[in-house]
Amino acid sequence: MEKKNLDWANIGFGYIETDKRYVSNYKDGAWDEGVLTEDSMVTISECAGVLQYAQTIFEGMKAYTTEDGRIVTFRPDLNAARMEDSAKRMEMPVFPQERFVDAVVQTVAANKAYVPPFGSGATLYLRPYMFGSNPVIGVKPASEYQFRVFATPVGPYFKGGVKPLTICVSDFDRAAPNGTGHIKAGLNYAMSLHAIVSAHNNGFDENMYLDAATKTKVEETGGANFLFVTKDNKVVTPKSGSILPSITRRSLMYVAKEYLGLEVEEREVYLEEVSDFAECGLCGTAAVISPVGKIVDHGKEIYLPSGMSDMGPVTKKLFDTLTGIQMGKIEAPKGWLVEIQ
Repeated sequence: MEKKNLDWANIGFGYIETDKRYVSNYKDGAWDEGVLTEDSMVTISECAGVLQYAQTIFEGMKAYTTEDGRIVTFRPDLNAARMEDSAKRMEMPVFPQERFVDAVVQTVAANKAYVPPFGSGATLYLRPYMFGSNPVIGVKPASEYQFRVFATPVGPYFKGGVKPLTICVSDFDRAAPNGTGHIKAGLNYAMSLHAIVSAHNNGFDENMYLDAATKTKVEETGGANFLFVTKDNKVVTPKSGSILPSITRRSLMYVAKEYLGLEVEEREVYLEEVSDFAECGLCGTAAVISPVGKIVDHGKEIYLPSGMSDMGPVTKKLFDTLTGIQMGKIEAPKGWLVEIQ
């Protein structure tokens, strides 16, 4: 299929409408068969559950053109499982995992012309999501839902290369100990908007959220998990029941251990020990790993030894290995890449 005539090397990280999207509706206790449609508009009641009580969940993932010209998506089974967990926590019907993967594959296949070519630095971003669609005025779960998947080509998250970020320790709480921090619900991101705007207004790239109970342990940012590297090259990531289980983070920890032979550890990470680490990164779908150069804790500046100019050496190896797997340069573990025919 001939690619769309886009300036692949210069597209930004934003929404570009593509030809098809997948839609399935839940009513009377069952999901319909689902269809691909050219209609990008969503029509719902003014009293829809999603508009009144924020009953919505979503996922974020990508499709790539590999070095040998195949089109693949990365570990969609984990996105499907995580969306199931999110649905259960939000009292929403589960969209079956096998149907989730099939919907993603159908959406990519229908938009092959928008999958950026290998080497362009761009990818096809996929957004599966679900929301309460019928009128709800009393505080209760909706009874009807819509599941959708759309695709949009995006450029690199950081134009001009990745530069280490400066982040601040936030006074805001991202999630309560028994709240919804461990699922991918829209409401988690809504409540982080004020905090990120405040951080940007004060010259910071992101926030470091601490645990809400004690304000002593590192959790995550508004949209990414933390990954630290010790001075003896151990890869450490925070452990908490209110942290979103990032698929990128889990993949990086596997790569660190199985591909790079590094010791890995998931444990509670205290703010007071952050200054002892050699490297720090933020990991997620959009940028894979974004290096952190400086952390500011209410005026106290913590500079990572890896510096403010480049990725640290271990972070760079992790980034290169995982992106190499995603792009087909390095052999992937079984089941990590799903090819789109």
